[in-house]
Amino acid sequence: MAALFGARVRRLRLAAGLTQTELGDKVHVVGTRITQIERSSGAKPTLELARALDVVLGADDLLVELWPYVYREAFPDWSRRFMECAERAVVIREYAAHVVPGLLQTESYARAVLSVGLTLGSKEQLEERVAVRMGRQKHLGTPDRPELWVVLDEAVIRRPVGGQAVMCEQLERLLEIMRARHITLQVLPFDQGEHDVMGGSLTVLAMPDGSEIAYTEGAHYGQLIEDPDEVRRYSLTYDRLRAEALPPLMSLDMIRSVLEDNRHGSNLPSRTQRRRLAQEQLQQSGGRQLRGGRRRTPGGRRPRP
Repeated sequence: MAALFGARVRRLRLAAGLTQTELGDKVHVVGTRITQIERSSGAKPTLELARALDVVLGADDLLVELWPYVYREAFPDWSRRFMECAERAVVIREYAAHVVPGLLQTESYARAVLSVGLTLGSKEQLEERVAVRMGRQKHLGTPDRPELWVVLDEAVIRRPVGGQAVMCEQLERLLEIMRARHITLQVLPFDQGEHDVMGGSLTVLAMPDGSEIAYTEGAHYGQLIEDPDEVRRYSLTYDRLRAEALPPLMSLDMIRSVLEDNRHGSNLPSRTQRRRLAQEQLQQSGGRQLRGGRRRTPGGRRPRP
């Protein structure tokens, strides 16, 4: 994909009658950077640079649309393979243990999730990752969109990722999503106790040819499973989780309840504000006691010691 991107840049540059140095000047990079892009060598282009090249070369969003595929090549093979399979899947069944799945995240929630981790190098990289995640969500609005079945651990809806305001927006998005006919959402409550996928997430993909692929993921690892026997075991595990989760309507009620709790909590003062208020009240109370303790005799005279 990087080679394809570079070839398109070269073709558009030559059609525009620009040298590599001239194009670099127009997009505010050195000419050697354009050489690297056209030869698909060196660092991959950033999203910002792809947008600038698209505008200068009049590519009509071609380079911007190609960029996510170029960027994806920076992921490990198993992660890239999973994303490719997910785009072709006709049914996606997912259990999320810690955060809302990427396909259902708001932009603010995604930014909060992606801003933590060992692999984040810069603010620019963060924005690129957010853009890729938001771009993947567009697939849910296309005619060939997959059926999506998501089971959320209760921790997912209760952990205030990004703060109360961001979490409220995310919960509202979940409530809105639950109206879609092709999306089913359930919550696995805490009181169900232990289960086979504790500590990680699980996704089972049904492909157009009838085969299935499973994918398990933790904080810093992922594993793609394609062996039919193993996939069948993970599929049964998912079915058990789905059976133990609350039905969709009860899940809707739980999410709505948590949202209301968050809205109420967002109107309360923060811990720092409560501490400061308590100190002020103590000082005022102490001052009143001190002033009230000075009893004066009639006529304004103080009692003798």
